[in-house]
Amino acid sequence: MKKYLNETNQYVARYGNEAIQGTVYALKKLGVERSHCFLKIDNHSIPCLPFSLGLKRSILLAPISRREMDSFQKYTNSVVAFCLALNPEHKPEPVNFFLHCSLSTIGQMKDWENVALFVVDYKTSPDEMIRMLGKYLEEQELIRIQYDDYGRTMVKMTPETARLMGYNFFSTITSADMKPRRIHLMGVSSKSLEHIETDSSFVLTPGTPVSYQLSFNKYHLDLQGHVNDTERLPQNLTRIVSTLEFCPELVEIIDDFWYNFRACSTKNVRFELDH
Repeated sequence: MKKYLNETNQYVARYGNEAIQGTVYALKKLGVERSHCFLKIDNHSIPCLPFSLGLKRSILLAPISRREMDSFQKYTNSVVAFCLALNPEHKPEPVNFFLHCSLSTIGQMKDWENVALFVVDYKTSPDEMIRMLGKYLEEQELIRIQYDDYGRTMVKMTPETARLMGYNFFSTITSADMKPRRIHLMGVSSKSLEHIETDSSFVLTPGTPVSYQLSFNKYHLDLQGHVNDTERLPQNLTRIVSTLEFCPELVEIIDDFWYNFRACSTKNVRFELDH
């Protein structure tokens, strides 16, 4: 019991003022049960999802009309309830939390006419919820460190590395002036990507913002970055190296690869790496 109390206090001290952005990745990692997530205001139960989730405060997305939004303004600063179910370890049953909160503000989400943002401050924060959110934030700190570490080595995409990464040999690239098109992935790190294009009719220049989609067994990745280097090759081919923005899913895939790589280190398996 004392161990859990100390752990809870440490998480509050480290992450009490931080917020977890409600990305698809974060909601999946935390095991947020969408059917069990709602906001109770008076006699109303409003389905919602975390736009951001914290140890002391959350911002919730709710699909309501502008008229309903205006009618709920009278409940600002009153006591409401935020019901949340988390299952980060994917157990048979999620853990349900019923949080008494103060409704701080209500506003419309930018560019979304019928979506409201509810800001709620918890009256109390359950210890188990703090530990779940704190553990997630702690893991993300490690992933940030791995992002820097794994950015130093480009892993060449051979059949062996593709197998260990669970790569499905499907990648596309797009930019503001170009529709998505298939590419041949040559190598990847947590910070960069190298590919070959066979269509030289649209040559990307250094500095161009680009988006990639890569298909792996574990995740289907949507990566953002910009072109760093372009090289024309024989046979009408173009080699492009891009710098990638932070993507926790990619870091996880590369971390799994290095784990599998070490497990295969005693076998006669050849890998190509660029240091």
